[in-house]
Amino acid sequence: MTPVPYRSEQLSHEEFEALAAAHPDVVIPLEQTPYWADFERKLGRTPYGIWAYYDGGTLVAVASYLRSDRRLRPSLVVVNGPTWFTTRTHNAEARLVATVQEQFRADPAVDPLYIRMQVAHPQPPVTGPLEHGWYEREIVVDLTPDTDAIFASFRSNARNLIRKAEKLGVEVRTIEPERWAEVFRTELFPIMQETAARDGFSSFESTFYETLLTELGQYLRLMVAYVDNRPVSWLITTEYRGYSVYYFAASSHSARKTNAPYLLLWEAFKVLKEAGNTACGLTGIVSENYPGLINVTTFKRNFSKTVVTIPTTYDIPLHPRRYALVAAALRLRREAPQKLRALPASAKARAAAITGRKGGQAPQ
Repeated sequence: MTPVPYRSEQLSHEEFEALAAAHPDVVIPLEQTPYWADFERKLGRTPYGIWAYYDGGTLVAVASYLRSDRRLRPSLVVVNGPTWFTTRTHNAEARLVATVQEQFRADPAVDPLYIRMQVAHPQPPVTGPLEHGWYEREIVVDLTPDTDAIFASFRSNARNLIRKAEKLGVEVRTIEPERWAEVFRTELFPIMQETAARDGFSSFESTFYETLLTELGQYLRLMVAYVDNRPVSWLITTEYRGYSVYYFAASSHSARKTNAPYLLLWEAFKVLKEAGNTACGLTGIVSENYPGLINVTTFKRNFSKTVVTIPTTYDIPLHPRRYALVAAALRLRREAPQKLRALPASAKARAAAITGRKGGQAPQ
């Protein structure tokens, strides 16, 4: 039986704020707010609006959509959402999936191939995703105890390294907001580039972080660790409605010699607690779909034993046949190089010869 759709209602900025104020105990990710949508717009992306979903007069969920116009696969993406205001049951999610299918199939202003969002109870037509869009597990630090108790909850290794960093003269500074963009561009982005090259990931350009700091400044903090008056490690945290997130960070190779990242994060916890935050999420750790996060998992585990599971990102196809064709093409493109590497040398030579003839070239 087809689930009964919810009633959907697009929210203005003011309506979102009123709705959030009426539900002070619900953790709303910053990515699911109009403020984040404004930031995306400054980057040249296209937010598509925030919708509330109701079962009669009861608010069920809220989702902020971002348009993605990648070739052959236009989509609407819900980044780190939706936010649920009622119990997230199997049936409730099935009804939300049915709702967004009906909602955007009938919307003449957008023709997405699929909707992408987090789903805790995947069931057809939920599938995929074509590529994963958010981490699935994270460490969370409780900031409600007093600072001595928070420090005592860390692993002994972290406590020792924090003390050593203090003895080695690591100094942590909170940068004034009016200087954020300049300091990031001139002093901190080179550290991000070094970190990305060392750990094998691609960072955004400096303008991304500068825009983030400029547009979302009232919800952020930028803190930097210095050794001999030279920056060696930095972090950016977000704060919204009493919940903070350790969002971006980078450290130079020399920072590891002084354990600066440990002292920097500890000082950040104290600042965030003083500002009224009750918890700090440390973002993703290793999981089945994100094996590469093993590189940061050990560091984060030093600060808390609390691991939170986040619903996996899935796709909700609106055009199933087209979606299946695109999925097959992307799968072939990802798997072909690996399969070619596994072939014996003679088979590789034949494959190269065939490719050369198809391209109008003589086989080598």
